[in-house]
Amino acid sequence: MNYKVLFQPSGLLAAAEEGMTLMEAARQNGISLNAPCNGGHSCGKCRVKVREGITEQYDAGPDIAHLSPMTPEEKLLLDSDEQNGQIRLACFARVSGNITVRVLDQNADEENIILESGKEKQFEIKPAVKKYFLRLKKSTLEDNRDDFSRLCDFLKEAHPELKGEINIDYQVLKTLPDILRKSSWRIAVTVLYGQEIIAVEPVTEDGLYGMAVDLGTTTIAAYLCDLNAGRVLLSDSMLNPQISYGDDVLSRISYCLMNEDGLAELNRLIIDTLNGLFQRMAEAAGIAVENITETVLVFNTAMHHIALNINPGYLGVSPFPSAISCAVDLKARDCGLRIAPAGNVHCLPVEAGFVGADNVAVLIAEEPYKQEKMRLIIDIGTNGEICLGNKERLLSTSCATGPAFEGAQIKCGMRAAKGAIEGVFIEPGTLEAKLKVIGRTGWRQEFSRNFVQGICGSGIIDAVAQMLKAGIIDSGGKIQSCPASARIRKGSDGKMEYVLLFQDQGADKDIVINQKDIRAVQLAKAALYAGARILMKRMGVEKPDGITLAGAFGNYINKHSALAIGMFPDCGAESIVSVGNSAGIGAKMALLSVEKRREAQETAEFIEFVETASEPDFPRCFADAMYFPR
Repeated sequence: MNYKVLFQPSGLLAAAEEGMTLMEAARQNGISLNAPCNGGHSCGKCRVKVREGITEQYDAGPDIAHLSPMTPEEKLLLDSDEQNGQIRLACFARVSGNITVRVLDQNADEENIILESGKEKQFEIKPAVKKYFLRLKKSTLEDNRDDFSRLCDFLKEAHPELKGEINIDYQVLKTLPDILRKSSWRIAVTVLYGQEIIAVEPVTEDGLYGMAVDLGTTTIAAYLCDLNAGRVLLSDSMLNPQISYGDDVLSRISYCLMNEDGLAELNRLIIDTLNGLFQRMAEAAGIAVENITETVLVFNTAMHHIALNINPGYLGVSPFPSAISCAVDLKARDCGLRIAPAGNVHCLPVEAGFVGADNVAVLIAEEPYKQEKMRLIIDIGTNGEICLGNKERLLSTSCATGPAFEGAQIKCGMRAAKGAIEGVFIEPGTLEAKLKVIGRTGWRQEFSRNFVQGICGSGIIDAVAQMLKAGIIDSGGKIQSCPASARIRKGSDGKMEYVLLFQDQGADKDIVINQKDIRAVQLAKAALYAGARILMKRMGVEKPDGITLAGAFGNYINKHSALAIGMFPDCGAESIVSVGNSAGIGAKMALLSVEKRREAQETAEFIEFVETASEPDFPRCFADAMYFPR
């Protein structure tokens, strides 16, 4: 039997078969839910509230009996107030009648803080795609060359730098005879790599455009560029909608393996998202999306495979081989991307394992292979990438930091958006907290009612560092009892927690850091630190000359707090620099310069990948890194 589920506040109506979970109903109908654990019944983030009042239009009411009873496992993830307030988890609750629910992903309707910019670099503008304007002599009985040969001869005569054989895209060839004659032999010819004609059109004032995309596990950043001028016209960003299938790549690989059409579903979702993003940006820039002739994509290896519709399953098991590691050029139409039909899609090379094209993009932006100093480059994300070296030698590895630094796996965690705590200061004597919250200026102890929704990654690092400094936690991460402070208490799970903000101080509920949150941070920072130490030992250095933090998270964290909890090897704060979204910068550079593409391939071949899991010292190094510095 089929029922209706009305999801608020979006107002989207979903059809659900009897016994289907709310999460399954949402996914099947294209409705996004916060699901860091991919429905694994462990994160407790997919909260919905059975809504009061009848929605007569859909005959979908608030009757809690229209959902399956709460199981003991679900109760463990909800406190007593949530259970009494008819809060349910979408991955547990099964539909047995028409119902209306309100999605309680607190930042679902807020604009997330996604870093699009970074430190711009100087490089030679030399795009792979160029447009040439020609006036051909029409064919005659005396000169009856075929149209393609005539075009190539005139092209090479006018532009001697075009050497060697030139091919033409089949779809372009089919339209060539008509375009030549209808345009009176005055045409614009678009050529890829000086080797393939990918567009022939009547001479117009249309420019030449390309798109660079940093396709991350959590966020997508895109840059629309003028290829002739070598500049960015417009940038845009959004959350990756695949987060509904898990916050980390292993969850998405698992979804592809466990569902017959899992890969097709995730591929279709990301391609549709990119097409919508491209269309939106083209309209904002006042150009036709068909005038975008090339797209450069950078991503980690799992996202690379899913976006290209390649089975990612073998990445999840040792020895973690990718289907292909070299750079790839594909037709946009073959990928399903709606730009110029014969447009090119260029994917930078993959290094090894989970270290993908996004890390190569970071490297061509930062250029450690041209430097004398031994620098540690860290891109902190759901999957952290670490590179150490200089022009003599480069090493890289990946570490499963998990999504804790992005707010997932944290009881009150959320992504960086309005209402998220981004900075924390704890008074050592009183243990009272002052907070900095996105959407409010300055440091405060109280906020307007229900304004504060949770804590994001930078706030989590600050909170743990401040708790360590104030003696709330010891070097092992254990929260210490303190009867003199009401902020340190036992939570509903019986474990110790520290209250950053009470509900009556402006939160929608008490915002806490609990013992489980501390452990999640310890696991994430230990993976990062241990990975760096393994590379340093392999390189034979005790201390890097400096540390470069790439990516959005690295741009916003307090480096003093990060050093205080031991996220990186010892290095003076003055030697730590944040460079913004270097992966996005590298993608733009590769779009605008074939020389940077050459560097990307050479770097991917030059760098040595280290599989930390197979290093004998890694378990000890990881265990030691779990502790906080004294």
